[in-house]
Amino acid sequence: MSDGPRPVSPGIQSAPTHVAIIMDGNGRWAQMRGLPRQEGHRRGLESLRRAVRNAGELGIRVLTLYSFSTENWRRPKAEVSFLLGLLRRFVENDLAELHEAGVRVRIIGSRDLAPDLRQLIERAESMTAGNRGLTLVVAFNYGSRDELVRVTRALAVDVAAGRLSPEAIDEDMLTSRLDTGDLPEPDLVIRTSGETRISNFLLWQAAYAEFVFTPVLWPDFDRKALEDAVAEFHRRERRFGGVNQPAACNVGVA
Repeated sequence: MSDGPRPVSPGIQSAPTHVAIIMDGNGRWAQMRGLPRQEGHRRGLESLRRAVRNAGELGIRVLTLYSFSTENWRRPKAEVSFLLGLLRRFVENDLAELHEAGVRVRIIGSRDLAPDLRQLIERAESMTAGNRGLTLVVAFNYGSRDELVRVTRALAVDVAAGRLSPEAIDEDMLTSRLDTGDLPEPDLVIRTSGETRISNFLLWQAAYAEFVFTPVLWPDFDRKALEDAVAEFHRRERRFGGVNQPAACNVGVA
């Protein structure tokens, strides 16, 4: 996926550990150019490949991409079929290259899918499970509310079976049961296309993430757009609900 490391642009500090992106704007990109929506999605896949490469080069350790939500099944059948075909082609065409580059692939979301899609997901995860480079998390058939419902049901089953006491359920336990339970929480969430909502994405995990909303449409999201978002992240003061203490005054102190 890369022709070798490229220098980080001047002024860019160390990258956040986990960056999550809501990839939005494929349809509008195509519409603005008088092209079918499918062409926007195809160009969006090219941007996805570019984002994976750039994230690795910038030192991001985890990149989560919102590729297909639980609500996206409501779209026209032809568009859904095309999007599923893109996923298949991405895995079939890019998996070997990702594996060679040391990328670990994780898929989060409900596995209530057709058998061939489940097998595709399992193959991508099993092939790359031992890799120690960038972790690429693809949110597919994912909705944060659905995720929380699935976790709540699993906890309720454990309580009913006597394997777990209600008092043992706390934030840490719930976090560990999420699809992302073995991953660091996102530091930075980016949404492209100018929309300023989070669309049921990582609602629990992003409680203290910084959000950057960029007008760039996803097919145009390039290295500079990612670097700009990272630079904005570093301009933020992260307090996690606390208050940063001012520097102590040394006047009159021995």
